[in-house]
Amino acid sequence: MSAYNIFIVEDNRWYGEILQYHISLNPDYKVTRFETGKELLDKLYLQPDLITLDFSLPDMLGDKLYLKIREVNSQIPVIVISAQENIAVAVSLLKMGVSDYLVKDESTKDLLWNSIIKIRETQSLKKEVEILREELGQKFSFEKTIIGQSDVLKKIFGMMEKASKTNINVSITGETGTGKEVVAKGIHYNSERKKKAFVPVNMAAIPRELIESELFGYEKGAFTGAVARKTGKFEEANGGTIFLDEIAELDLAVQSKILRVLQEREVVRVGGNEKIKLDIRVIVATHKNLAEEVKKGNFREDLYYRIIGLPIELPPLRQRGNDILILAKYFVDDFARQNKMGAITMLQEAKNKLLHYHFPGNVRELKAIIDLAAVMCDNNEIKADDITFNSTKKDNVFVMEGRTLREQTCEIIKIYLHKYNDDVIATAQALDIGKSTIYKMIQSGELN
Repeated sequence: MSAYNIFIVEDNRWYGEILQYHISLNPDYKVTRFETGKELLDKLYLQPDLITLDFSLPDMLGDKLYLKIREVNSQIPVIVISAQENIAVAVSLLKMGVSDYLVKDESTKDLLWNSIIKIRETQSLKKEVEILREELGQKFSFEKTIIGQSDVLKKIFGMMEKASKTNINVSITGETGTGKEVVAKGIHYNSERKKKAFVPVNMAAIPRELIESELFGYEKGAFTGAVARKTGKFEEANGGTIFLDEIAELDLAVQSKILRVLQEREVVRVGGNEKIKLDIRVIVATHKNLAEEVKKGNFREDLYYRIIGLPIELPPLRQRGNDILILAKYFVDDFARQNKMGAITMLQEAKNKLLHYHFPGNVRELKAIIDLAAVMCDNNEIKADDITFNSTKKDNVFVMEGRTLREQTCEIIKIYLHKYNDDVIATAQALDIGKSTIYKMIQSGELN
């Protein structure tokens, strides 16, 4: 923690030294003493956290000096210390905005000590509020949280807005890397629960034998190693939102217990008997088709209907058209700023290369590609050769088992038509096929 800087302005050197010694007893305080108003004004650029001010200085009165301080920085709290108990002056100064007015006597040191503590606590609270407002302000805007302008993304924003106005459960589906947790946070921080906890839980990342204790908590002595009570994720989220990511990875036994928690709106810690009432919003996510998992017997039908709520399906990046370039610019600007590299330009040849890639890893993969390109480029210009694709997927994203070549071709053309906003000519040029081929497939109904 940095030192709390206090400036003392006192023309009586002996009295000033007494105040300086007394305040300096707190090791967190760094105290600097001045004997004139001019000395103080010359050092205001150092931005002290607080100023104590003798009202009667040799070069100016305290009210005049206070106004000059405010001209430089109106946020610095000022405590005026006067040798005379003049009520009118005190009231006038307090109306002007000074934080406190003290009269010099035997209790001044203690009163000053307490006044500094109160002012510092107030400053700390204001700073916390400002940070919270900044964080919430950033989270409140869907457009700032989820980058893009495509029509399909605007539909997602509309769904998120509807979700944020109620407490309906939300189920988010989409490929890995499409931003499911970002959407969940956006809904939470736009809802009435925004001041309460958002608790994300990745079901696939928790070992099977620990899942119950993580979700529901446990009491001391519930099992070997349970040396103290542990609060579970559901309890942590009480009043707020719990985000159950990769919900489809849960085995049926745990699904049954989660269903009971959601039905009863209460949880019992492992090894305990106390029923803890819950007021939570549930948002789930998966890259799998939950309805298909139900048909296969891998997911409970009753739990499916309990959590499905408002379904939001996130599109893969390859279906978001020009959002690819909008995201790429955002990522390259962010990388350059964080690494103090100056502005980085992406040449058209690099943009074209990005637009013709299928991004099996979606937004997450695009960020990794752009970060590497920013490092590899010369003269702060990203060229096509700087764009490197390192997909871990062995199969091309367009190859789908069980489909004919004609069906595969139709699917590819559909994806590119969506990418280019149904511009047949641009699609034909991108795929290097005749536009008449596309028109014929549209007329035949193959591309509907």
